[in-house]
Amino acid sequence: MKENMVNMGRRGLMLVLSSPSGAGKTSIAKKLLETDKNLSLSVSVTTRAARKEETHGKDYNFISQAEFNQLIEKNQLLEYAQIFENYYGTLQAPVETALGLGKDVLFDIDWRGTQQLSETSRGDLVTVFILPPSWSDLEKRLFKRAQDSETEIQKRMSKASEEISHWAEYDYVIVNEDFEQSVNNIKSILAAERLKRRRQTGLSEFVKGLQK
Repeated sequence: MKENMVNMGRRGLMLVLSSPSGAGKTSIAKKLLETDKNLSLSVSVTTRAARKEETHGKDYNFISQAEFNQLIEKNQLLEYAQIFENYYGTLQAPVETALGLGKDVLFDIDWRGTQQLSETSRGDLVTVFILPPSWSDLEKRLFKRAQDSETEIQKRMSKASEEISHWAEYDYVIVNEDFEQSVNNIKSILAAERLKRRRQTGLSEFVKGLQK
């Protein structure tokens, strides 16, 4: 008779993807979310206005500066940062709930947010920095997606060098030359990180049972 599958339980992980604007992290994140049922997106709160294609509660939670300030005062954010003229942050409660249920949470945040998460949640964190294959390719991608004005694109390009300088702070670094390969690389990272001993919450009791 076939034995029952072992189910020891697992604590979820926090998968962080960071990159300069235009390097492809948002597209990679969307693909991962489409193909991995155990992965959900941490929907950030932000004070910036929604773009035409964005939906409140799905892409971001769009709130006022006053509401954002209240979240900071009540210590309800895992991390937050000012990017250009706007503020972005991560709500603590939904993330903690997901991790406790063994669900993995994906974060599309910058290096400043990643540093803050590293200070408070390092054991749950898996960080990946995505690089463009070249500087000219980064600029082409920003113009091609046609989401921002030329002035805004130049602002993002000038910021990219600073963002890229933080690559060495991350657990993994991927050069996004081939989209499908980049997605598969991150899937491999997820598979290995999910198997780490410290995340197997029932492993100790399971081993004790084997030794009896």
